[in-house]
Parts: sequence; C-alpha cells; structure tokens
Amino acid sequence: MSAAARPVLEARGIGKRFAGVAALDGVDLRLRAGEVHALMGQNGAGKSTLIRVLTGVIPPDAGSFMLDGEAIAPASPLAAQRLGISTVYQEVNLCPNLTVAENIFAGRYPRTRRLRAIDWRAVDRGARELLRRLNLDIDPGRPLSAYPVAVQQMVAIARALGVSARVLILDEPTSSLDEDEVRELFALLRRLRDQGLAILFVSHFLDQVYEIGDRITVLRNGRLVGEYAAAALSHAQLVAAMVGREVALGGDAGPRADDSTETVTVLEARGLGRRGQVAPTDLDLRRGEVLGLGGLLGSGRTELARLLFGLDRADSGGIRIDGREVALRAPADAVAHGVALCPEERKTEGIVAELSVRENIVLALQARLGLRRFLPRARQAELARHYVDALGIKAPDIETPVTLLSGGNQQKVVLARWLATEPRVLILDEPTRGIDVAAKQEIMAEILRLARTGMAVLFISAEMEELVRVSDRIAVMRDRRKVGELPAGSGQDAVFDMIAGQ
Repeated sequence: MSAAARPVLEARGIGKRFAGVAALDGVDLRLRAGEVHALMGQNGAGKSTLIRVLTGVIPPDAGSFMLDGEAIAPASPLAAQRLGISTVYQEVNLCPNLTVAENIFAGRYPRTRRLRAIDWRAVDRGARELLRRLNLDIDPGRPLSAYPVAVQQMVAIARALGVSARVLILDEPTSSLDEDEVRELFALLRRLRDQGLAILFVSHFLDQVYEIGDRITVLRNGRLVGEYAAAALSHAQLVAAMVGREVALGGDAGPRADDSTETVTVLEARGLGRRGQVAPTDLDLRRGEVLGLGGLLGSGRTELARLLFGLDRADSGGIRIDGREVALRAPADAVAHGVALCPEERKTEGIVAELSVRENIVLALQARLGLRRFLPRARQAELARHYVDALGIKAPDIETPVTLLSGGNQQKVVLARWLATEPRVLILDEPTRGIDVAAKQEIMAEILRLARTGMAVLFISAEMEELVRVSDRIAVMRDRRKVGELPAGSGQDAVFDMIAGQ
C-alpha cells in the first residue's frame, strides 16, 4: 500500500495532562489498512496513555480523531468498539470459567426473535466462524481455562474481530508467549493484515517489531519523535529515537581507573531461564565486582533478577554458589545462601509502609533467623542506627514510619535491610529510579564501596550513564535474552550498539 493512502484511523495533535504534567503533547498517529504499525517508546513515553485515549477510556484534552475521513470522539471503550476500534491488552481480560464461545460473545449474545433468549446455536456457529478465520482449531464449547495463554490471546483477538473491527490494537501481546507461540501469533497477524485490517502493535521487543511491523511511530516523553517505514529505519536509529541521543559505533570511554577486582566467581548461572520470560542465560557474579545488566524496558532484566533470587522458579538451567549447585525455590533459599535483592518497585515490593524505619531495616534479618530466634529490641535499634548513619538516611528517628521519608531515603532503608543480612551477592534492580540527584550520587557511591569490600553486585539500570560509570562489566539483554557482555571501559555507545544488534 502506498504511503499516500488515506489512513483508516488518524489522531491529530492529541494532548493529555495529569495533575498538570503532560503525558501526551501534540501527538499524531496514522493507521492504514493492510499494515502492522508498531508504537515504540520507553517507559513513560506515552504509549499507554495514547491507547487509552484512542479507545475511549479517557478523554483527550486536545486534538481530534478521524475514522475513514470522518470525525469521531469515542466516549467509552464500548463506543470505540462500535466504531470498529478493538483492543487486546497485555493481560488477557477474559473469563477462564466461561467457554471459548461465551467469551467471544459475552455482552453481545445473539438473541432469538420470539423470546429474546440467548441463541446458543448462533453463538456456537459464530464462534466457529471466527475461529476458522483465525485458523484456530479448538472446541468453542470447552472452558477457556483448558487452553494455554497463547490460545487465550487468540481467543481475545477473535472476540475483538467479532465486532467488525477495522482497527485492532495489540498492547504487548507477546509478553507472556514463548518463541513458538509468538510465531503462531505473527502468522495470524499477517493473515489479518492481508485481509485489510489496520493493526497497531505495541511492544518493547525490537526484533519482533522488525519482524512484523510495516511502519513505526516513536514517542518520547509524551511527544512524537517521528513516523518511519520499518525497512528504512535501522535498529541503531530506532534506539536513538527512543532514548533521545545519537548512537555512534564504538565506545566513548577509556578504561576504568581501578580494574583490580578479583576474579573469584561467587554465583554462576548456566542456562538459567523460564519459558515465556527469559531465554536460557549464562551469568557470572564475581567477588568485589559490579556487573551491570543493561537493556531497554521489557528486555528481561527484572525477570532474570527474579530467577536469581528465587522469586520465580526457573524451568531450565541452574545456579552454583561457590561452585556448589543450589536450588533457589523461594527467596528464603536465596537469603540462606547469602543472596539479597532490592526490587525495582520500591513502593509495592520494597518498603512496608506501615512499619518504622527500624522495623523495615531488621525485617529480612529477622525472617532469616526465624520466629524462635527473635532479635532483641536493643539489637534492632543498634542495627538500625548503624545503617541510618552509614547510609546517611535522613529521618527524625528510627521509629519514624518509613512512608514519611523521601523516595531516596526509602530506597536507602531497603538497601539497609539487605545489608543487615550481610549478603555475599547483592542484586540491585533500578536502585536510583525516582529519587533526586543527590540521593542518586550517594547510592552510587555506596554501590562502589560495597564492591570494594568484596561483595558481588548485580546492578540493573535503564540509565546508561549510571550503568557505565559503576560497572566493571556489562551484560546486555535484548528481547528477553542475553546478547553479549562488554568489558570495563566500554562506553554508552557500545551498550546501545549491542542493544540495537550492531
């Protein structure tokens, strides 16, 4: 289809503000029939907000929409569906206890003429017709829960197509699928594209975008960066558009000042992976070394950290600590072997808001000791004061509820909690996200100090400048798999090159 063809759906100058902050600022989007259009951008770029506006979940503050050349203003998801704009979300939002056919027609069952009762024959017939269109050979009378997530995803697409959709929006549809399931989904999307459907494909996976996308729109910080033909945009150019800087070939930094870290491997992962989350991965964490883990959002960094800490159960490979194979079936196993994790989501997975600074700091240590070896109150206070002083935690006193502290000080409390267990391996997942510049500098200095004491540190960050500055080595992930490692002295450009597949 020619680039000059009129779009099926066009958004012009879309703006949306929340509490005075612009989530979208003059964004344009054009979706054409018979194309898969990828929407790209880092976390916070505005992708989800744009989808919510497109589908009538929230109203825009500025801008307009055109569907087949006519102005529209969908006021609800139902209104958008009636216009032919359907959405399939990352989490399949169907009812597993209902049959496949019931899920496809829920809320819009065909009725008999006389009694206005549900016409179950028409439901079955319509479901079979939609499934046949998708080449999906399943029984529409079986419960949805009888089928794997990939099939449930396709049933959700069948439901979306059942409203005579002209535009199909797919929000991270491959996030929980393995490679074979992704191939099946892409085969389906190509068939729908060839039938003339306009498809908006939202994803963080660069390789998948190039495999399925005909056109790419990039957002950054709520603004439109540009619209590109996928064939004319290199991986490096796409990454540069997303992160807001040019990606040159080669590194831009000299060797680190201190490259005297020991090479004793404390933790080694071999073929560690989990189906649909992380491909089998090899990783070595060495004593006295900071290993950076880089990659764009959705690359699998956090998922790998969860496997290393036993939060998720690996289904391939294994972990050795000090050369001995260990089974990390739960976080308690990891803590018992000297592994600690400061999670990415500080508010929901890190601090316990109702507890004091003291209680938050001793939480992990008390859990490791068990209920029969209760940590005396005086010892708790001693530990809390030690780490408040050592990390420069700013709080009125150690009995202050942690929820009253600033974000940076809350992050330091989470760090103190794990340092109190005296770990040998410390996994830090985005430890500087959402905190002020001064607190960032203090935490970065603490990371380097901990490594100098002999701790093995895995440092995960989307901030490439931070990653390069503190890491002795950098492992790079893309599309849920490790794609390589970079030595000390590698610059930001080298990391971006590897992410882009250069």
